[in-house]
Amino acid sequence: MKVAVGVDAGTQSLKVLAYAVDTNSVLARTSCPLSLLPSTVTGRAEQDPHSWVQALSHCLSELNLPSSAIVTAIAVSGQQHGLVALDSSGSVIRPAKLWCDVESAPEASEISTVLGYTLPAGFTCTKFLWLARHEPESFEKLHTLLLPHDYLNFVLSGVYAMECGDASGVGTMDLKNRVFDKTRCEKVHPKLFQSLPSLVPPDKPIGAVTAEAASTFNLPKDALVAPGGGDNMMSALGAGAVRPGVLVLSLGTSATLFGYSETPLEDASGTVAPFCDSTGAYLPLLCVQNCTSAVNEIAHGYGMSHDALMELAEKEPAGCEGLTYLPYLTGERTPNWPDASGALLGLRPGLFRPGLVYRAALEGATFSVLHGYKVMQSFGFEATELRVVGGGSKNTLWRRIIADAFQVQLKFPLEPESAALGAALQAAAIAEGQPVAEYVRSHEPPMSDVIVIPDASVAQQYASAFERFSSRGKTLFG
Repeated sequence: MKVAVGVDAGTQSLKVLAYAVDTNSVLARTSCPLSLLPSTVTGRAEQDPHSWVQALSHCLSELNLPSSAIVTAIAVSGQQHGLVALDSSGSVIRPAKLWCDVESAPEASEISTVLGYTLPAGFTCTKFLWLARHEPESFEKLHTLLLPHDYLNFVLSGVYAMECGDASGVGTMDLKNRVFDKTRCEKVHPKLFQSLPSLVPPDKPIGAVTAEAASTFNLPKDALVAPGGGDNMMSALGAGAVRPGVLVLSLGTSATLFGYSETPLEDASGTVAPFCDSTGAYLPLLCVQNCTSAVNEIAHGYGMSHDALMELAEKEPAGCEGLTYLPYLTGERTPNWPDASGALLGLRPGLFRPGLVYRAALEGATFSVLHGYKVMQSFGFEATELRVVGGGSKNTLWRRIIADAFQVQLKFPLEPESAALGAALQAAAIAEGQPVAEYVRSHEPPMSDVIVIPDASVAQQYASAFERFSSRGKTLFG
């Protein structure tokens, strides 16, 4: 039995999924928690890369596969943007600065001015400049810059490499030509370009499992190591978003919206991140900071369960009788309003009903994503279908609001670990010698039988509510 292994190394946990190539099915899953290193420094978020190696070893040892299983390939999905600094011997110099580490905000502002497009502090090149300025001794030792998933690839294969999807999160790529732009790199720092490894194509292995890694991880020596990719790129594969018009909407603490594009979408405002995907195409991505967290705040405030509030909210009208909930409880990155706050506007006598406020929160979180989607549309990037994942996707009322506000049908992938599945599909494609996009299209990830069709009769109500949402937000924070 041929098995492809997919790994998802996230911020909070590392997950491993075993995929049976011949039956297009998931055989087993394991996971191991991860945590940030303790710190009292504002904005710092770091992890020890060795903890990822330990977690991977633990998960693979716990993966209960049948005796007939033969692992032919492995691929790693990883949290994007993190900076892993290695010396000339391949040893880790210091803890990895993660995507959510914002110590480099001043450097991000400076680099954005120099390059002429907005780069948030999450992007890797801002962390590189931070390291040069704040830890010169560590920076002097730095020989190679890797991203989190690239580091695990290196541990598995002994090869330094990046693929274009995750690499586009460094912030200095020429997207059209799928290469690092040397001029941009040197504007960030003269040492950046020479510190980056070679870029590899999406459909070829970067190498094979070494004898040392085979012993450490209980993997077959010479099993292929696929390029892997960033977690969003791998989630796109795991949700089957490998054709134009199919977008993935992930509803978690924050929300992301992304999908396949045959051409790059370069938005100088920074609203839409201009990523490559893991098939040789592109993956425009939107991220809003406040999503389920803003809805949870209402449930907590009223002391009621989501189910009870949803039952009440289903009886309330679309548009919430003019009530607008701005969900920016922790500031917002899309729009770029870091000092914004949450707000409940349009209150009149009798409108503080729990169900109405809860529905306003669902609409507000939806409109926040819709605002960014309209920027995508201005570049000609249109959705014909949203594949909805994440904790918020289980809320049936929220599903209905999203479908009606976007006027797009919704589908729901069955596999909860879409990034790990995407990595496994990439590994399977490479082991079978097929282009990744072609393989995923012919091995469609399973979907729920539930499809939510938009109701055109309420489209105008939502359009008016969205305009009110946008206007009120801009008045307060724009």
